[in-house]
Amino acid sequence: MASLRFTPNGRLCFSSPLRPPQPRRRFLSLRSPLTKIYALSSNDIRVGTNIEFDGSPWKVLEFLHVKPGKGAAFIRTKVKNYITGNTVEKTFRAGSTLDEANILKETKQYTYKDGDQYVFMDMSTFEEVRLNEKDVGDRKMFLKEGAECSVLFWNGNVIDFELPIHVKLKVAEADAPVSGDATRSGSRPAKLETGAIVSVPPFVEAGEEVVVDTRSGQYVTRA
Repeated sequence: MASLRFTPNGRLCFSSPLRPPQPRRRFLSLRSPLTKIYALSSNDIRVGTNIEFDGSPWKVLEFLHVKPGKGAAFIRTKVKNYITGNTVEKTFRAGSTLDEANILKETKQYTYKDGDQYVFMDMSTFEEVRLNEKDVGDRKMFLKEGAECSVLFWNGNVIDFELPIHVKLKVAEADAPVSGDATRSGSRPAKLETGAIVSVPPFVEAGEEVVVDTRSGQYVTRA
């Protein structure tokens, strides 16, 4: 039953036993450094799997399940350290338990280059994150202002980014087709607006846009 009562400072307040005081809720950022660690079996390793060991996150680049004639089976891998960029070979016993790196992906738009830093922006919050030129590496050849990329976070920090699989870029320069080639067969090098050099069919002219696969750096089709 509801009742009226006086507080110690003399104020009159309403109280009800049916609605006890509620605890204040706490909200954690999705990029809180208090990340969870998930376990997975070494048998589940695939290209692109993110694992954590030696206090760092690693990405699996290659893997091979090996079953020797004698002895236990194992998985041989080549992994890349997200923090340092170093690549090493690592072997795991088949069926052993590993820690999966809790890496968060967020969609950001590449907006501009500031000195030796590449700036990515969350278009809903306008929050900016930055990556150094050495971290972007050769991927800059396919990075165009306005491109939507996946920015990777680990323990609340930016560690890497991923390009879209396909990007649309304009051909800045293209060699003239070989004279006398009536079929216009084969391919020729073309320089794109970002500076990348790709092989394109002879019918592609300067000023046209082409679609490029960022994984291989190869021409896909005319846009």
